[in-house]
Amino acid sequence: MSMDGGRRAVRPAELLLTSIAAVSWAFLAMAGIAALGLHLLGADAAGALGPMTAAAVVLAVGGSLMPSGDIEAFGLKGAGAHTAIDIAPLGVSLVGALLLGMIFARSLRRAGATIGAGELAVRAASVAVLFLVLLAGLAWAGEDSITFDGSGLGLGGGGGGGGPKLEIPGIGDIGDIAGGLPDRLNGLANAKAAVGFSVRTGPSLLGGAAWVLGVLLIAVLAARRAPLPRGWEALHRGVRPAASALCAVLVLAVGAGLAAAAYAATGDDAPKRVLGAALLGAPNGVFLAVPLGLFVSWRGTASGALTKVLPSPLDELLSARADEPVTLGRLAELDSLVWLLAVACALMMLCVGVLTAVRTPRDGLGATAFAARCAVALGVATAAALPLLVLATRVKADASLSVLGFDVFGAGLELRGNAPMALALGAAWGAAAGALGGLLACATGTAGRRAVSRGPGAAARPAPAGTAAAGTGHPRPQAAGPPGPYRPSPGRPAQDDTNPYKRPLLPDERSTAPTQTGRPLPPPRRPRSSGYRYGAPPPEEPPPPPPGPPPWRR
Repeated sequence: MSMDGGRRAVRPAELLLTSIAAVSWAFLAMAGIAALGLHLLGADAAGALGPMTAAAVVLAVGGSLMPSGDIEAFGLKGAGAHTAIDIAPLGVSLVGALLLGMIFARSLRRAGATIGAGELAVRAASVAVLFLVLLAGLAWAGEDSITFDGSGLGLGGGGGGGGPKLEIPGIGDIGDIAGGLPDRLNGLANAKAAVGFSVRTGPSLLGGAAWVLGVLLIAVLAARRAPLPRGWEALHRGVRPAASALCAVLVLAVGAGLAAAAYAATGDDAPKRVLGAALLGAPNGVFLAVPLGLFVSWRGTASGALTKVLPSPLDELLSARADEPVTLGRLAELDSLVWLLAVACALMMLCVGVLTAVRTPRDGLGATAFAARCAVALGVATAAALPLLVLATRVKADASLSVLGFDVFGAGLELRGNAPMALALGAAWGAAAGALGGLLACATGTAGRRAVSRGPGAAARPAPAGTAAAGTGHPRPQAAGPPGPYRPSPGRPAQDDTNPYKRPLLPDERSTAPTQTGRPLPPPRRPRSSGYRYGAPPPEEPPPPPPGPPPWRR
């Protein structure tokens, strides 16, 4: 197929192979992380690991689950179970996004210095279509049921005149049940609770399409060496340095979170569960802490066993003050060390600002103008990124299992951030960090040192001599000078010691020395006994013997 007015033809085989490589590696990595995390958490002891892995991958890319449940106790179907989960395991999401984005951005380099807008759209569409095809297969596979044994629900009965009794784990025997249930309450010990889940195909495909297109867009904006269509130079020079710096520092922060979890696992009684939770949810915690440390307010509630998954003192605040704003100041009232989170986030933003300044071309600007350019670019990037972090880390989970009107267990958790506030604070923090980073880079002489200033994709394919330089549209300079056997390379300065026209002349050669006006070269001279000197004319060879008479005259 031909793209951009026939400028370049993209072969369907190349398009298919690059799409398969990007999508397959992304799904394999996500499935591996999800399966390992669930296994370390011990989830495969309650159900099949394959369907749970498929469901976790679907949730990670914006999918949705439909829970269901039923209980049969002593022949009656009078019980119900319901769950609602709206949480994405961002550890799975991040691995898939990194691989998908890097492979897609690297495949764009084959287009050369620039890429047509049509070709870029076709490449992105092919990756998105193949991604949704595999996601539909996972939606079909992500269906299973988890069976709980009623003997583990903490229910026990007592015979005789005392009537049945109810024992709650952690509380103990609370005595006879008022109202007098039949003695068959003992049969609850043999009850079987089946809680199932299935993937909602339609909403999952819509969420997956938004996820994959968002990942490809971020990859194009953050990959500084990937080509862009003509006329998009402002995007390359202004947006890409800030976007790439912000993505790099956020990934580094996730790595620090994983390292902290690994250190915590060494002193925990259940290290596997800590590592499994870190593999699945370390980015959730980091991406929650970054907006919170930048003073974005949250609102949420927590109850039941789900409060145990929250870090301290967030669990205390959500349990004690229901549906109240969660701010850094309120958390600091419970633990003053929380203020260190604000210091860490401020230093993180300063690192983003300095890295942005190092990657932004200076173009001869003064320190003030260059700092203003970095401030605008990073302010826009952070204003877009911080609300995305808030939306990605929202949590809503509710689970309850009721038998004949009695709640056996229940838990709930809801946490959501203020997206408009994140937008405003992101712009302010980004502008301040960009300006300060630009001034520091100018003061240390590192401003623009790592900038890709030759244009998108210029380093991907060097142009031959005599053609237009990549990304500039101007012909490359040719070697100028008089004709002769010595012509230095265009990319290397001439050296006097290798130029035969600039070697010292002997007294008998000065009368016939070659000049740049076209005079003939002097007659070659024989080498001295010391050997042939580099740059001198080659030694004279003896003339060939004269031809003899023809054979018919001999």
